[in-house]
Amino acid sequence: MQLVVGRIGKPHGVRGEVTVEVRTDEPEARFAPGTVLRTEPGATPPPARSTEPGATPADGPGVPFRVPAELTIEESRFHQGRVLIAFEGIPDRNTAEALRGTLLVVDSADVTPPDDPEEFHDHQLVGLAVVTPAGEHLGEVARIDHAPSSDLLVLRRPEGRTALIPFVRAIVPEVDLAGGRVIVDPPAGLLDL
Repeated sequence: MQLVVGRIGKPHGVRGEVTVEVRTDEPEARFAPGTVLRTEPGATPPPARSTEPGATPADGPGVPFRVPAELTIEESRFHQGRVLIAFEGIPDRNTAEALRGTLLVVDSADVTPPDDPEEFHDHQLVGLAVVTPAGEHLGEVARIDHAPSSDLLVLRRPEGRTALIPFVRAIVPEVDLAGGRVIVDPPAGLLDL
């Protein structure tokens, strides 16, 4: 399973650096120089803008730039609360612009499990059955949304609707990975919103 760890944003400067929207809890380790990240299969960012009509980045006029399957981090740094990354083979702003919108992914098998038994990676939760303490089936975890106040389990209900469940101990008292289920004790009306 591919896990998204970042999304390439706009270029920064003229030497090929890009901003990266971080989607990992460990940006210092994940974006260290020398790290090889895969790009999302089929990622098709918009074509680079240029001041010259018909110009394309990288190989010269008339040769379209293709997002490589892998990008190697040459240099990374934090600047005003953002991560700036220079990738090998991305020499200028025009080429960097062609990367805009590309998702950076890693294989879930390459991600070490958390040390804390109360911490989970998103991919561990997606697909788990959601049940009440009494065993009533409520649906399954479709994805995790990371909101400012708390993470939210996006519950796919059996009838096709979705519901948002705050991922806090008061409402989600137990996650049973081995049993393939999340026990949820929702307050009245939560699943009706």
